[in-house]
Amino acid sequence: MSKTILLVEDNASDEKLTLLAFKKSGVANDIVVVRDGEEALDYMFGTGVHHGRDAADVPALILLDLNLPKIDGLEVLRRIRADERTRLLPVVILTSSKQDEDILQGYARGANAYVRKPVAFAEFLAAARTLGLFWFLLNESPPRTR
Repeated sequence: MSKTILLVEDNASDEKLTLLAFKKSGVANDIVVVRDGEEALDYMFGTGVHHGRDAADVPALILLDLNLPKIDGLEVLRRIRADERTRLLPVVILTSSKQDEDILQGYARGANAYVRKPVAFAEFLAAARTLGLFWFLLNESPPRTR
């Protein structure tokens, strides 16, 4: 498994804020950005616009927005969990949604965490630092299966 983070985010401002927050908080992992649910699935499974990408090279962490064009984040999560190759990958929903139903559906479909995007940059920076520390220093990922 690579140390790449897959950021699934359609909002350009949120994308820039996330990338800046990770950089400023010392998260040195490569970050691949895709901007809709269809592209996220293409990246994960080496299809469509990412045809030919080695689908065995899975990211270490997926940061998934919910309100995405083409295929919404909950459906992306369902398909990731339905595939044997990706069902155990850490997926953190990173969204501005405060809807209880989104939180419940996210966890029901297998999200490892649900994080609301903070509005203030200082709070966003702290959230990025915490995510990086937890997922890359503290968390023990499941062993890779063949």
